Amino acid sequence: MPLRDHTVPVTPFRQNCSIVWCDVTHEAAIVDPGGEIPRLLAEIDRLGLTLKAIWLTHAHIDHAGGTGELARLRDLPIVGPHQGDQFWIAGLPQQSAMFGFPPAEMFTPTRWLEDGDTVQIGHETLTVRHCPGHTPGHVVFHSASAKRCFVGDVLFAGSIGRTDFPGGDHDTLIRSINERLWPMGDDTVFVPGHGPESSFGEERRTNPFVGGRWG
Repeated sequence: MPLRDHTVPVTPFRQNCSIVWCDVTHEAAIVDPGGEIPRLLAEIDRLGLTLKAIWLTHAHIDHAGGTGELARLRDLPIVGPHQGDQFWIAGLPQQSAMFGFPPAEMFTPTRWLEDGDTVQIGHETLTVRHCPGHTPGHVVFHSASAKRCFVGDVLFAGSIGRTDFPGGDHDTLIRSINERLWPMGDDTVFVPGHGPESSFGEERRTNPFVGGRWG
């Protein structure tokens, strides 16, 4: 399969940073570089990849804290999230201080994303879906060909994203999951922002927040 990915947990929050690449061109994007940039770059080199872009699902510190540094070091475009997360980007210095993270370098996305946009790496194209609720500007990246989706903190194995942060909304999050994620198909495997992978079908059946008797 031409699209491949590798997950590297980073930061004290064990955030799943994903390296996504085209197996034909070996060009890669990195999804949510929250921190530990030297370690992430070492993984890119170990895999023999050429890093071309940063893709952000949302702008919480554990997902976006290393973005400015990585973009500066490798002269990379920053793609995403949706503009609804602008206030989270502006607040990265406060977030880093609040949670004990290294100071985050400020950045401005090269390209904001909207629902239905696409992103490309090598020969591979992924579809962007705007999935607010955890944050107002949260997006996910879906590869229909690989049946993979990088969902950030929208959905987890057995749980869902928090909605008690500024801009969060529980009903909006559930609507995003029902209307944006489930139509991708039960056999789609998702990489969450934290914890193990699962499939949309498994969560529809067993997740007490959105599946099973609540589905």
